[in-house]
Amino acid sequence: MIRNYRVVIAKPGLDGHDRGAKVIARALRDSGFEVIYTGLHQTPDQVVEAVLQEDADALGLSLLSGAHMTIVPKILNGLAASGLDDVVVMVGGIIPESDIPQLTEIGVAQVFTPGATLQGVASWLEGALDAREESSVASRR
Repeated sequence: MIRNYRVVIAKPGLDGHDRGAKVIARALRDSGFEVIYTGLHQTPDQVVEAVLQEDADALGLSLLSGAHMTIVPKILNGLAASGLDDVVVMVGGIIPESDIPQLTEIGVAQVFTPGATLQGVASWLEGALDAREESSVASRR
């Protein structure tokens, strides 16, 4: 890991099941990330505000309610409107395979479905953020 990255883990929408989000938050923390967990029932605007206030490098969204095709675009639009379109966004939860291409097309960097390993999520995020960091450094030269 090039540096300690800040990651916001959020539970947008009305879904009240947060065990998975808490497990991911702990796994990322144990892998060296600085993790901020927003808690349950966050609106898209609250999620964007948390990313802004925490100066996060990445955002992890946990969605089990089936509302991902409504909520995720609102969050991505809010990030872009706030000048935060360089934040790496990953989504995890019950996401149908048929929705994954649409989510990546609108800007989600990775979608993790049930069965993804904790180490796999942490390794992927570290690689994605290191690549972004290296690209940023190279572009400043």
